[in-house]
Amino acid sequence: MDEMHHSTSFLLPSIQSKDRSSPNYALIVLNQHLPRFTPLLWEHAKLRLFADGGANRAYDELPQFFPHEDALDVHHRYKPDVIKGDMDSIRSEVLDFYRVNGAKIIDQSHDQDTTDLHKCVLHIQNFARESELSDLYVLVTGAVGGRFDHEAGNINVLYRFSNMRIILLSDDCLIHLLPRGHHHKIHIEHSIVGPHCGLIPIGAPSGRSTTTGLKWNLTDTTMEFGGLVSTSNIVGEDTVTVQSDSDLLWTISIKQPSGLPSS
Repeated sequence: MDEMHHSTSFLLPSIQSKDRSSPNYALIVLNQHLPRFTPLLWEHAKLRLFADGGANRAYDELPQFFPHEDALDVHHRYKPDVIKGDMDSIRSEVLDFYRVNGAKIIDQSHDQDTTDLHKCVLHIQNFARESELSDLYVLVTGAVGGRFDHEAGNINVLYRFSNMRIILLSDDCLIHLLPRGHHHKIHIEHSIVGPHCGLIPIGAPSGRSTTTGLKWNLTDTTMEFGGLVSTSNIVGEDTVTVQSDSDLLWTISIKQPSGLPSS
């Protein structure tokens, strides 16, 4: 069984990969509150996309991270490579600003069957070479919080692109898919994530799931909605391992900076 490594080193100022290959990052900004670490993700990313109304969020909220700088300077520093979506949310003045300053605008208002996140992930998939996908992490801000139907749509994207490493992020937690058929090794950066975590089967029950490194480990355990689901678990070691006969969602809390209350 192939090993699949997972790390949250993108939340550190300098990336130290525990995998043998160096990861590449793409960033997608959705139309929800920007996490406090968005500028850090921006610096790590080689490709940056705003999903429709995510452009409004970036335009309005990024200057708040730099209160002593002129807002226009911040707007010019944080320009996306691409703005893509059905364009029903982006404000005209925001669209005009980024267009004039070199962003590629892709209007897909004809497509109402996929979400703006789906459209952006498909762009990244088409942009990257097949050989690059295994080392590419797609970081998505604003993916958790707000309307539940939006959250469910974002989680559905993880399943529709299960061959890609897509990480949904908020100030409080991250979520990504653990595809079946792999021996997953999740490397825990205790200074920035944990201890609370969960393993959740969505779409189909998990007949047999086994873990190490958790306070309450699973041993060939069946999980399903209406039965046992491993929420509110605790990370107990530096590495968590997971094997399952079903796709699982992994979620872990992101620590607040010192002096801020925990959620």
